[in-house]
Amino acid sequence: MATWKKLLYSSGSIGSSLAHQALSAYLYFFYVDVSRMAPAVVSLGLVLYSLWNAVNDPLLGFISDRTRTRWGRRIPYVVAGALPLGIAFYLVWVPYTFFGSGVPPLWYFLAVTFLFDFFYTLVVLNWTALFPEMFPSLEERAQVSAWRQLFGLIGLAAALGGAPLIYSSLGWPAMGLLFGGLTALTLGLSVLGAREDPSKRGEDVGLVEAVKLTVVNRSFVSFALTSFLIQLVFALLLAALPFYVKYVLQLESVALTALQAGLILVTVVSLLIWRRLAVAWGPKRAMQRSILLFAAALLLFWFPQSLEGAVAATAAVGLGLGGILLLLDVLLSDVIDEDALRSGARREGMYFGVHALILRLNISVQGLIQGAVLTATGYNAALAIQPDSAILGIRLLMTVIPIAIALAALFALSFYPLAGERLAAVKEALRRQEGLAAPGSPRAGS
Repeated sequence: MATWKKLLYSSGSIGSSLAHQALSAYLYFFYVDVSRMAPAVVSLGLVLYSLWNAVNDPLLGFISDRTRTRWGRRIPYVVAGALPLGIAFYLVWVPYTFFGSGVPPLWYFLAVTFLFDFFYTLVVLNWTALFPEMFPSLEERAQVSAWRQLFGLIGLAAALGGAPLIYSSLGWPAMGLLFGGLTALTLGLSVLGAREDPSKRGEDVGLVEAVKLTVVNRSFVSFALTSFLIQLVFALLLAALPFYVKYVLQLESVALTALQAGLILVTVVSLLIWRRLAVAWGPKRAMQRSILLFAAALLLFWFPQSLEGAVAATAAVGLGLGGILLLLDVLLSDVIDEDALRSGARREGMYFGVHALILRLNISVQGLIQGAVLTATGYNAALAIQPDSAILGIRLLMTVIPIAIALAALFALSFYPLAGERLAAVKEALRRQEGLAAPGSPRAGS
């Protein structure tokens, strides 16, 4: 595939990251601190939202695998869903349009988050499911994953660094409109760089059996638990960061931009390094080392009393973050390859659907953890200066709690079996099964 097509496909990460990260970072803050909904009510909404995901994500993945069109199984859904996704994102940030200055009711929170998640899953699941089929070798997967994450970091920078600049000057609805439009545009255009084989076979079993086959796969279970835990850490950090800047550092919201800049710049540089390390060490070993580095760096958030110290901490976190971002989809693609070898079917939709469900659950768990910590430590949104107990709670949300979860992720990853000779054997057998020419000098990893 031509390099420009790989880049165009990868650019869809701008939209997928922009929407997801903005929601992860600011949804809780917007509805609790800005719209004055009670933390317990928002936490309840996030729990109900997770129940919706329990149906939405696997079902859409199952439908995608069974789809048959002359354009393929995935591309039609990306094209059809991109614009509605942008509109749904906008609606999340405009409760004032319907309720004025009043507190939004729970039903509105549920309606807009459910609608957003439906279209986000429809589009991003199918866009992501193209990745394993389009790029079968470790070298290509590491290369394209690095580009995807680079574009994803652009979306991350816009979501986390640009959002405070926009909502503080133009308001939350303007942020929703701009980000929703960019999400729709980048994901819609990314299919111009995509390809898929319409003859590829998907599911031959029912939905319940398809889910069962997925969740009992040992390789997937260990990967999914690792991914859930490490992305729960991301969700906690992103959701706690606005509180950390406002109440611990006692800075204006625009200071978030400086923190994001340090994180993004170091992560971009580390992607270039981790791309080579993934091939040299193998995906599993590289992921283990990146998680360990990431967890160690989180401790630095305990100490800063100034913007400069916080920027240094976020930059250190970026060293490990680059490897984690690059390797998640590489590890899952290897799981899908192993499943294809066993079943003879390409089930990217189901695997990415169940994985998406797991990732959405971390938003709910994040809400429960954050709500419990803030409530227990005496946080009060009406206070400009929080009590010492609340400051301690916010520090715990940035350090001790995410470090413990990251170490649990590292333990879960130790059970992931696709490494070394076993991974090499899977790759070779799949090449023979699918009639692919073996690359010149593959490194399956260790």
